[in-house]
Formats: sequence, structure tokens, C-alpha cells
Amino acid sequence: MADTAEMNEQAGPERLSVFRSTIDGVAVVTVTGEIDHHTSGMLRDALTPAGPAPGTRTVADLSGVPFMDSSGINVLIAGHQAHQPTGWLRLAGVRQSVLRTLEIVGLTPLIACYPSVRDALEED
Repeated sequence: MADTAEMNEQAGPERLSVFRSTIDGVAVVTVTGEIDHHTSGMLRDALTPAGPAPGTRTVADLSGVPFMDSSGINVLIAGHQAHQPTGWLRLAGVRQSVLRTLEIVGLTPLIACYPSVRDALEED
């Protein structure tokens, strides 16, 4: 059941939109657009837990992201670290082109990737 939602958008050629909701106590961050050095700050803000709450859990739905550069990789690593040691960050719906990049840099063993948000939420 969805608890809250908010929308953030950035204008310009590098448009990125981030929709944040809460489903059964898990933050779901839905991202649409390209993630690069111009837009990565918005993603960083969305993936960083609001406070030092132990056990914070977040699913980042990247199904609407066709491109991610090293700035996005760094944001995912920082997001993963911000959820440690008792919480987690999971990725859902990662497109093949972005997934290939994540695999090349060795991020997929660190941050679990799921085919859909539902799959990421159901995994225990």
C-alpha cells in the first residue's frame, strides 16, 4: 500500500524526474531520464535516507533510465553505503544498456538488481 508520494523535476535538455513513494515501509524511487553529472544530484538526494534510521530500505526503479554515466554509478555506491549496515538499496527494471555498465564496473554483486519493483519488494 502506497503511503506518500512527491514529484521532483528538473528542466532543460538533461531532464530527470524522480517520483518517491513508500510502499509497506519501503521507499520506492522511480527515476525517468538520463543520469549524468548534471542530474546525479537529484538522484543522490532521492536515494539518501532522511536520517540515520536503522534498517532503511529503498528500491530504485530505473526502468525509465536509458543512460547512466559514472556520476550515476557513484550515486548508487553512496546510496548503498548510506543504507548500511542494516538496511538495503535494491535496483529494479534496469535496462540492458545500464545493466551492462553496472556489470562492467562490478556493482551488481554489491547492489541486487530485480526485473521489477514487485520482485524487489517481495524478496526477503
